[in-house]
Amino acid sequence: MKKSFTIITFLLIVLISTNVFATTASAVDTTMEIVEDNVCTIELNDEATFEKKIISSKLDEHQITLQLKVTNNSQITIPTGEMMLVIDSSQSMDTEVSENTTRKDLVLDSANKLVESLLKVNSSLKIGVVTFSTAPEQDPPIPDSRAISIGTTQDAQKVCDLTSDLSTLTNSISSIEGTGQFTNLDSGLQLAKSCFSSEDNNKYMIILTDGLPNVAVGNSDLVTYDGLTDIINRTKSTLTSLQGIDVYTVLTGIENEEATFRQTGEDIYTYGDVIRLVFGTEEAPTIGKFYNIQDEEIADTITNKIYNDLMPQSKSLKDITIVDYFPQYIVDNFEMAYVEGIDVSNVSTEIDPETNSITWHIDKLASGETAFIQYHLTLKDEYDASIIDKNLDTNEKVDITFKDFDDQDQEKTSDVTPVIKVTVPEDPDPDNPDPEEPKPEDPKPEDPKPENPPVDNTIAPDPLPDAGNPILIGAFIVLIGAVVFFGYKVKKYKF
Repeated sequence: MKKSFTIITFLLIVLISTNVFATTASAVDTTMEIVEDNVCTIELNDEATFEKKIISSKLDEHQITLQLKVTNNSQITIPTGEMMLVIDSSQSMDTEVSENTTRKDLVLDSANKLVESLLKVNSSLKIGVVTFSTAPEQDPPIPDSRAISIGTTQDAQKVCDLTSDLSTLTNSISSIEGTGQFTNLDSGLQLAKSCFSSEDNNKYMIILTDGLPNVAVGNSDLVTYDGLTDIINRTKSTLTSLQGIDVYTVLTGIENEEATFRQTGEDIYTYGDVIRLVFGTEEAPTIGKFYNIQDEEIADTITNKIYNDLMPQSKSLKDITIVDYFPQYIVDNFEMAYVEGIDVSNVSTEIDPETNSITWHIDKLASGETAFIQYHLTLKDEYDASIIDKNLDTNEKVDITFKDFDDQDQEKTSDVTPVIKVTVPEDPDPDNPDPEEPKPEDPKPEDPKPENPPVDNTIAPDPLPDAGNPILIGAFIVLIGAVVFFGYKVKKYKF
């Protein structure tokens, strides 16, 4: 008998739990809404951004569409405006660096190639040329305007006015000759600066020298330590006055920076000291960009490195990896599908079950380019009823790794996400389906006419009582059947 009671109890629990403890719901009678239309924005750098947001929705179909987009807003610009070449013409430029080739040959030939390359990409760029050096006064004076006093603005000469004519420029550069043994860089900088127009445009200055300043405008002391100190300060002050001008300085021919450049008693300036005090270092230049090179590097530095500095370089993001993580309840209750027609060849084909994420990889995103993917999240036909009336984040977070414009590895993340909600409307009153409409009143019966005979009410006009819940009825029937069956068994085999 105990066994019979146990079985009956088990059957009842199964039937009742089927009705009472059901955890799934059907999407048929479900509504969906966007609770927070948040936009996930990640600044990758000053010129590039990532964005994730809802771009459309079909709430009657329980679906939203999300877009992940990366934009590289950097601009490509070519050199425009005005450029001055400031070229050393001191006697040291005639130093032979290889058989039948002088340092001046290398510098002037490279300068011509640079000018030609720049005008090919922008024929409206205006370029001028200034040269500088100085020689002691001679008695009697040489009948040549270049034989001038030391330490004046006349130590520099304008070789070519600003022009876009290539032949004029190359002829002028090739005709540069040595004018003296001393280096008055200060005078060359001042003259070049004065050659720029007052027009509000881009301005560039390229300085090509093989010597350190030993003369400055207003100072011709070729002997003392204090005199050189003043020359260093004057030249550096003129360099720093070139703010607003893109300055590129190439210094070549200094083989031993530890050698003494000038000495008074125990006060010594080495070549390295003067270089650092006037130009700074390549890592921390006084202004612009500074190249401290040897003669064999002249051609490559001027025709390639400076050219590449001036020319537009595509600021590209590289090796971009975006990982979009989903909450478990999104994975369990929504179908994720990419929008047709969108290139998803570099995206996970489906959500990774181990990390609940999809991964999007972009090899390279150049200046001005945008890349995006889109996917739908659609509520499944059968879903977990526990998510009803809860705010649901559409993703947990987004992680991004990439190489920045300078090839440095970067990492970014954000947990900002759009939020949705699934709801099930309450069943309306069957007698009043529209709750805004008042329930109609029952019509008042008319007074019976006296001449009509009484109505036979043998059959009750009211409906029969409700027979009850079908599941509970089924449980009751099973219970009765089980009791009868086992009672019969007990009685049959009772000894």
